[in-house]
Amino acid sequence: MKNKDLNRRDFLYQLGLSSAAVSVGGLLSACSFPAALISNSTLNPPDIELALSASPDEVQIFPGVKTNVWRYQGEVLSGPANTIQTLPNSYLGPILHLKRGQSVRVHFTNQLTEPSIIHWHGLHVPESADGHPRLAVAPGQKYIYDFTVADRAGTYWFHPHPHGRTGPQVYNGLAGLFIISDDEETALGLPSGDYDLPLVIQDRTFDDDNQLYYGSTNMMDQMVGFLGDQILVNGQPDFSLSTENRPYRLRLLNGSNSRIYKLAWDDGTPFTIIGTDGGLLEKPVERNYITLAPAQRIELWADFSSYKVSSHMRLINLSADTPGGVAEFSILSVNIDREATSTSVLPEQLSSITWHQEADAVNHSAPRDFILSMDMGMVWNINDRTFKMKDVAKDEIVQLGDLEMWRFTNAGGRGMGMTLPHPMHIHGLQFQVLDRQIDQSMENTWSTISEGLVDEGWHDTVLVMPGERVRALLKFEDFSGLYLYHCHNLEHEDMGMMRNYLVEA
Repeated sequence: MKNKDLNRRDFLYQLGLSSAAVSVGGLLSACSFPAALISNSTLNPPDIELALSASPDEVQIFPGVKTNVWRYQGEVLSGPANTIQTLPNSYLGPILHLKRGQSVRVHFTNQLTEPSIIHWHGLHVPESADGHPRLAVAPGQKYIYDFTVADRAGTYWFHPHPHGRTGPQVYNGLAGLFIISDDEETALGLPSGDYDLPLVIQDRTFDDDNQLYYGSTNMMDQMVGFLGDQILVNGQPDFSLSTENRPYRLRLLNGSNSRIYKLAWDDGTPFTIIGTDGGLLEKPVERNYITLAPAQRIELWADFSSYKVSSHMRLINLSADTPGGVAEFSILSVNIDREATSTSVLPEQLSSITWHQEADAVNHSAPRDFILSMDMGMVWNINDRTFKMKDVAKDEIVQLGDLEMWRFTNAGGRGMGMTLPHPMHIHGLQFQVLDRQIDQSMENTWSTISEGLVDEGWHDTVLVMPGERVRALLKFEDFSGLYLYHCHNLEHEDMGMMRNYLVEA
């Protein structure tokens, strides 16, 4: 195995085993859904029409033999040609650039050897466009998505979502960015074009023939989640940015299967954060380091103006009490090698973020509780239930138009000692993080990452550490139907730490 920056043996987290009972009762069948469904295309032509395929390919990642991957490839069928941007020398799928309010039709073709479907991560879309695993199409089949871009300007992404195979499909290369712009963002004059840089951070392991090695077939990797020994950025090892000494907008996605990053600049420069999962913050905030869980995005105002030409700095991962977080390692390097005359200024006000008018009333009501734990069979679950394709429990039914408070409690192994973080993702909407509480017994672990949490703004994924309770405020608007909530540690998700929730009109 290649082992340039990390030692895979250092990734083993301290685990213990005991027992807990599982209860899968009180389930209500949601409806009768077909195994594969082609969404009904609207009669009116969309603003933008795209073709996306998932297919095997090979790319040059290291010298010598090319690496076999699975990748998304796209084509603009109608609309602006710059809707699709390809990342050079990368297995990652295209970046889709769209504007809020545009109607979109995507023709997805599965050219893999197994079923697949695309989930538009973070987007507020109808049930038929969300990419539920029951909609996965067989090899050679197609699925047509129709939706309107309803979300705020920000950095979103797309990836496969077949049940039991999301981890390996993402690991093999299937992921791409979905960047939305709107008038509010454009008016700010933030860095754009060559100064607006997407950075997808992933960990992978390769064998001696440069081929991807996915080790999550053994029980320990399934419990912890897959942790690679090589860091890739935009699909490339030893990634380096060549910049001018001026402000940049950096869009970071943690595209790893399970690794949590504790990011910092090696010279101690604090981060200026301007956006999270659901777009721009109200005002910039600062952190000395950033805790970024799988699926989360963060947008930075990175100002290199004070650096002289020929300066160098590194984005590093600091050690933390998380799986794979035992050692410091490098993420990427920045070479400031050109003079600039930029007049870009960081706005004091970025966006308008309003809380729901009913928030105070909901804040004093009983939350909807979700207990995250492991059963006696060493299977991760939510409220003692694992995923079943079309099942919804009575306490997983919500009403269209309702504002609710959800509380996630990380109960670990309930006496088994299996205490692992869970990044919880809710499909179909963005939510706001209300607060966090941590059990005193887990405070030392929590404190190694807590100051890097960015709970401001809108989110679709929230990290819930062992012994922690996190409350979130969310509203079910516009669409009824069957949606998912799950752990975005993809190995946990594939093992069943995922459930449906039903929005009833």
